[in-house]
Amino acid sequence: MRVEQEIRDIFYHTRELLMAYQEIGLGPPPLPASSLELPGPDKSGLSQIPEHSSATGPHRGRSASLKDLREDLGDCRRCKLHRGRKNLVFGEGSSSADLVFVGEGPGHDEDLAGRPFVGESGKLLTRIIENAMGLTREDVYICNVVKCHPPKNRDPETDEIEACLPFLKRQLQIINPRVICCLGRVACQTLIRRDFSVTRERGAWHEFTGIPLMPTFHPAYLLRNPSAKRETWEDIKMIMKRMGLEVKTNG
Repeated sequence: MRVEQEIRDIFYHTRELLMAYQEIGLGPPPLPASSLELPGPDKSGLSQIPEHSSATGPHRGRSASLKDLREDLGDCRRCKLHRGRKNLVFGEGSSSADLVFVGEGPGHDEDLAGRPFVGESGKLLTRIIENAMGLTREDVYICNVVKCHPPKNRDPETDEIEACLPFLKRQLQIINPRVICCLGRVACQTLIRRDFSVTRERGAWHEFTGIPLMPTFHPAYLLRNPSAKRETWEDIKMIMKRMGLEVKTNG
């Protein structure tokens, strides 16, 4: 079974790279759908990948649900981050959420729990969602750019981000939220542009694949710099207005 899983991981990684390159116009001409499918049962005992596709739209030939996508991700070893992780942290929340929060990557607490934003930063994010926005964590979706804990909480490296980005993009495509909230520099530089500065450029709308995107500070930054909470609240209010939520005048 170990060999079969390694073969599947190689196939999935190659497929994701091909799909990602095609989306940005790189690589060979578009491939037929059959070339992105693992062959059916044979002597190796590998089963065929289900065709989770719709007749039209951006999800054609791709996972049709977050559950399918998680199964595609499997026991991921597509980059070196898998070597030190305790748990892969896929994401959690509503699959039909109007709002998706995208952070950098799992921290120590998240790695142990297998859930995003459960440490001190997560508690602050939960207060923002519940106390400031009047929502619950179950109403929104929370995920990260990378799914495994970077050692010593370092920034994810370029190859690690590239390995995970196709899965993040598909999460966002499947959920199709009304708004994305990017938390911190790494998430903003991944979804907006590489030289993006949260300090200088937060507070203005951007977009990712046609979805309105608001950049703001990461909760971990707010724990170190409490004075930035006021600016973050201004960003949150813009999100709430965009979503038609009532903004409390007392902030």
